[in-house]
Amino acid sequence: MAAELRVPKIGESITEVEIAQWLKSDGEAVGRDEDLVVIETDKATVAVPSPAAGVVKTLKPKGSKAKVGEVIATIDESAAPTKTAAPKEAPKSEPRVMPAAAREMAQSGTKPSQVTPTGPGGRILKEDVKRVAGARDEELVAMSPMRKRIAERLVQANQQAALLTTFNEIDMSAVMAMRKEHGEAFLARYGVKLGFMSFFVKAAIDALKVVPAINAEIRGEQIAYRHYYDIGIAVGGGKGLVVPILRNAERMSFAEIELAIAGFAARAKENTLKIEELQGGTFTISNGGVYGSLLSTPIVNPPQSGILGLHAIQERPVGRAGQIVLRPMMYVAVTYDHRLVDGRESVTFLKRIVQAVEEPSRMLIEV
Repeated sequence: MAAELRVPKIGESITEVEIAQWLKSDGEAVGRDEDLVVIETDKATVAVPSPAAGVVKTLKPKGSKAKVGEVIATIDESAAPTKTAAPKEAPKSEPRVMPAAAREMAQSGTKPSQVTPTGPGGRILKEDVKRVAGARDEELVAMSPMRKRIAERLVQANQQAALLTTFNEIDMSAVMAMRKEHGEAFLARYGVKLGFMSFFVKAAIDALKVVPAINAEIRGEQIAYRHYYDIGIAVGGGKGLVVPILRNAERMSFAEIELAIAGFAARAKENTLKIEELQGGTFTISNGGVYGSLLSTPIVNPPQSGILGLHAIQERPVGRAGQIVLRPMMYVAVTYDHRLVDGRESVTFLKRIVQAVEEPSRMLIEV
């Protein structure tokens, strides 16, 4: 009796996946609920467990596409695992040429006799051929589903929305002083550092309440005004930028926000974010400052209508009470869909962000 491993449904909009890696080979034994295959979508990488214990027979090779619901392997519950003979070593006098090295040799006209192999068991590697041929390196790599989806979304945003960006700057002195005063106590109590992002999440929610159009969405000829705030936080992942969502962020404390973001960042690097954590969102915050960006124009993630871009903090001379003083300043930007949001509203929104961050106590008493 053979059980079937089918591609699971992992999101409403996902109909196709890529077989990223088989964790068992044909003829190997697998246990029930043991991870058998890793599949990749445009949003995440997911390990799929075996539905039964038995011997594996794969039906789709690594790198191939498969539809949701398609059978990609069978598990023979009655069979015993086969034992495969170890591959024979090539004769010492005939070193093996690896596929990449063979392509390099064909392009450069190099012969195996001209190359000194350095690979295991006397194998000729691509690098060995390059040392002889002096060829310029070029490598063609298929775009991952995630990278293709990012490209599609960026093009879609520019083609379907009327995007404009408004800029302002924030004096970060008050927030930095608050972090210095309470940072150690915050870390001791909650086990996570008090970062800047929680302040900006709180400030963004405050500003979205003042300018609800930026938290809204165009649906055909209607506007959907959301009275909840699912804030997407852009984080760098192992395979690119991902945007996990803080659900109902208006109900979260500073500590809950920081803990959630820290968890997102850790799991993004490990490619273990869940599909549902990346879906939806009413507004996004992207912090290019962590990479040293001083100024940028973030792109809206459709069907959202706005995104807040944060940047590096830099000491700059500013005027205060008739005096020129140095202050830790940050440029901020809001990109918005002009079909829904007017310029006055975007300026009002960004000024509200500035006021909230420069006077953090305003967020506590909601004024």
